[in-house]
Formats: sequence, structure tokens, C-alpha cells
Amino acid sequence: MTHSVERQDTAIQNQVLATCLLAGRIMIEGGSEMYRVEDTMRRIAVNAGEPQTLVFTTPTGIFASIENQPYIQERPISQRSIDMEKVTRVNQLSRSFAADQIDLDELHAALIKLDQNTPFFPIWLQVVSAAVVSMTLMVLFAQQYDWLDMPLAAAVGALGFLVDIKVNAVTNIRFISELLGALVVGLTAWLGVRLGLGHNLDFIIIGAIMPLVPGVAITNSIRDMLAGHLLSGMARGMEAILSACAIGVGIAMIFRFF
Repeated sequence: MTHSVERQDTAIQNQVLATCLLAGRIMIEGGSEMYRVEDTMRRIAVNAGEPQTLVFTTPTGIFASIENQPYIQERPISQRSIDMEKVTRVNQLSRSFAADQIDLDELHAALIKLDQNTPFFPIWLQVVSAAVVSMTLMVLFAQQYDWLDMPLAAAVGALGFLVDIKVNAVTNIRFISELLGALVVGLTAWLGVRLGLGHNLDFIIIGAIMPLVPGVAITNSIRDMLAGHLLSGMARGMEAILSACAIGVGIAMIFRFF
């Protein structure tokens, strides 16, 4: 009888850890800050009746265990992107679980469904958004601009962003896709100016390159370090620096050879 109860308790604890790790992995892959990930995982564990759960997160892996238990569970993080829809939905599910609207089994099932079928904006809408961002940020950063440059900045930014998406889908190496995307931005902006479709090459490139800039990664890096997550903050900061360097190299090649 005692062994049966112990096995049942162990099974529940394993399910709690598995649910916490799944929620944490989804949030990290969606670009959430580490302190928010740990807070969500701990809240799920506490509401599941395991307040002694220990959590440790990094950008490449998460670890969880229950205090005074001889085992630990971990999950690797193989890919990271910016998907705030995932982060928001995990938080919503966590709140529903805390309010006793769903139980642990339903929470785990909902997280699996979210992980497998996350709604996402279609590529064409992302490209259109990149065009609008490129045009408006060119105006914002340049302060002075030519109306003729705005359509070219929008077209160049959309094309560079599309190349970034397509190359990343093939190579799954973000730095290469950002390098090629920046290269396309610089080359098409230069061609557009040479053909008379725009006037100021610098302003056009400034606006068109903005959709590729890792702004969220830089912000999350700073927020993690301010929250005391020095390892995660520095790792994300280095990742953002490498992305910025890849973008800078792509643009520099255009100015060097053209």
C-alpha cells in the first residue's frame, strides 16, 4: 500500500515537472524573458500542490526538480524566435489553472496543442508589415526625407525581410539569413537609387534594415540582466550582437564593392 502511494505521488510530481517544463520551453522559444519564464513555471508548480519545485532556466535549456527528490528533469531549447502569441497564451493558461478553471491534465493537453498548432500571421502579412515599418522608420530616423524615397524603402525592406524568412526556413541558421537579408537590402536600395527610383541611399537603407534588427533580443537581454539573470542576459546579448554584426557586414559589403 505504501509503495502504491509513493508511485502515485511520483507520477503526479513527474506530471507537474513535465507541465512546467513544457510551459517554460514554449515561452523561451517564443522570446520571453527568463524571469517571466521562471515565475510562470513556479506558479504552475505551486498551484499544482508542489511549492518546493526548483527551476533553473537558460536560453538553451531548462531544468526543474522537486526539493529533496533524487531526480531532475530537463528540456533542451533548440530554436528561438519572437512569437508573443505563444507567450501570451501560456500566461492565459497558467491563470486559468490558478483560478481552478482547468486541472493539471487539461493544462498539459492545452500546452501540447499550443506547441503544435500555434496561430501565426501569414508570410504575406509579415512582408507587408515589414514594408510599412521600413517606410515609417525611415521618416522617423532621417527627420528629413524625400517622398520619392518612401516607396523604395518600403519595397526594399519587404524584399529583405522576405529573403530573411526564406533563407532561415532552409538553413535554420539565423545569422546567415540576416546577412543575406541585409545584403539584399543594400543591393536593391543601391540599384533603386541608380535607376532613379530614390534619391538618398543612406536614408533608404536605414529604414529598410530595421525589420531585421534584433530589437526584442537586445531589450530582453537588458531586462534579464537587470532582473539578476546574468548568464541568460549575457547569452542573449551576445546573440543579439552577432545578429547586428551579420546585418552590418551585409550592408558594409554593398558600400565596399558598389
